[in-house]
Amino acid sequence: MSGPVISVQSLQELLASGEPVVLLDVRWALGHTDGHKQYERGHIPGAVYVDLEKELAAPAGNGSAGRHPLPAPEDFHRTVRGWGINPGDTVVVYDAVSGTSAARAWWLLRHAGLDSVYLLDGGVVAWHRAGFALQGGPVVPDPGNVELSWGRMPVVEMWDVPAVVASGRLIDARAKERYRGDREPVDPRAGHIPGAVNAPAAGNLAEDGTFRPPEELRTAYEALGVRKGDPVAVYCGSGVSAAHDVVALELAGYRAALYPGSWSQWSSTKGSPIALGTQAGEWPGAVKKR
Repeated sequence: MSGPVISVQSLQELLASGEPVVLLDVRWALGHTDGHKQYERGHIPGAVYVDLEKELAAPAGNGSAGRHPLPAPEDFHRTVRGWGINPGDTVVVYDAVSGTSAARAWWLLRHAGLDSVYLLDGGVVAWHRAGFALQGGPVVPDPGNVELSWGRMPVVEMWDVPAVVASGRLIDARAKERYRGDREPVDPRAGHIPGAVNAPAAGNLAEDGTFRPPEELRTAYEALGVRKGDPVAVYCGSGVSAAHDVVALELAGYRAALYPGSWSQWSSTKGSPIALGTQAGEWPGAVKKR
């Protein structure tokens, strides 16, 4: 397999092959952060539940690092072993929202040095739609012994942002109304980082909830000014859905950095500039399913 995503058919074949596969269910959504009940009602057989708030983020504290700071490497190492991951395992992550929360797990595992990590295209919805079985109740794996190597994915911090804007493209993965500053449901101020262009994570998807073809994604991102050789970084509200844009950009042939603090850090930092409206452009609408 190559690329960051795997189809439900390919996953079914992989599971049937008997190769070691670890499935991680990352049910989470803004406003519905505890997905454990959904998971227990029905998940892909063998999948382990992942608590995004507790396992894919450090405590927010005073919010100076954003709502979902990256976990400490040593904490994440213990967490990953608790999921039952061993050397040589293939890891497949999924959710019920077309990958916009599971992409955070994909990104963290890649950042921690695992190469065979894939995001299930279309998530559990696509799995169920294909007629494959679901399993209820919890799955408690035996602890794994994988070793991690932290720092494998590109990251930008708040102080790096001006340089990205000056020499490349900074992408805001939030919904258009949040980018424009029409509303802000969770963070201190509305608007966006000056110079950022808007590419909502939902725009990466076709009507069936799977990723748009790579060539369509490439055309859309290039329309926003993404160019080979120039830096590109992505942020969202708190570093979750931005990882979905990172996946889409990888499908399109670009290696993008993640700004983990994202808007929740930027908007809560005294003196940080903000912009309103559409001054830096918006994401081209998703190509309609043909």
